[in-house]
Amino acid sequence: MPIPQSDFIWYGGKFVPWDEATIHVTAHVLHYGSSAFEGIRAYDTSKGPAIVGLKEHIRRLFDSCRIIRLEVPFTQEQMIEACIETVRRNGHKSCYIRPLVFRGPDSFSLNARSCPTEVVIITFEWGRYLGAEAIENGVDVMVSSWRRMAPDTFPAMAKGGGNYLNSQYVAMEAADHGYVEGIALDVNGFVSEGSGENIFVVYRGEIYTPPMGASILLGITREFVIALAKEMGYVIREQLFSRELLYVADEVFFTGTAAEITPVRSVDQILIGNGGRGPITQRIQDEYFGIISGLKPDRYGWLTFVK
Repeated sequence: MPIPQSDFIWYGGKFVPWDEATIHVTAHVLHYGSSAFEGIRAYDTSKGPAIVGLKEHIRRLFDSCRIIRLEVPFTQEQMIEACIETVRRNGHKSCYIRPLVFRGPDSFSLNARSCPTEVVIITFEWGRYLGAEAIENGVDVMVSSWRRMAPDTFPAMAKGGGNYLNSQYVAMEAADHGYVEGIALDVNGFVSEGSGENIFVVYRGEIYTPPMGASILLGITREFVIALAKEMGYVIREQLFSRELLYVADEVFFTGTAAEITPVRSVDQILIGNGGRGPITQRIQDEYFGIISGLKPDRYGWLTFVK
């Protein structure tokens, strides 16, 4: 889907028109994927736009940069304020926010820490990542033939640009076979995550989700869903599990900033439960969307309002 243009992009501390936010073709990031980024959403509420998990996302961005050896020339507080101001400057009521930190032009060396670090914040209006009806009806997915990286090959904990070549293979394979999304296994054959989402499985009243050791990204929405589920009294099991648990699950759902909380209708053409959104998924959805829309109290402090 094409990216809807906004008026301005925050680039290195200044606002520049969308079409003028460019980099040179020798930028290191174009050749080697040397970047870290975040995906954040702002929602329209009765109190104005509210950015969800802004502090948590920026903290993870800095964690990713530390892992990738990217020196960020701004503080976390400056990045938080820049995100707020970019949403405000572009006049968004709701939007997707993409902070990006990357190595610019200077060297083609693989050890290119001499390259300048460049920082941008892009905002644009964006709908449901997995489709407008996905939140209620669920999506059909497949287990991908592509595995997640082994823990001593790529840093799965970092939300790094180079890591997402793997995600692209998972997503393209799923699309080529007529599915909305793919689920990747880890190097040992246990369930890891979707191409851009964490995954949860409801089985016999308990909720399972892969642990950090399964080469997952530690998702912010994942963290929020775990908090809500525990508050509701559900048992959360962060543990390794095999793909066959997907086939016998009562419910399966994805979480992520882009995907939000999306039910999985089928895996490898096997219906999950009754083939629709399950009651536990819906209960968590209702609570999550109630909070981020401002209709329920923000008791966890997830919202940052753009005033």
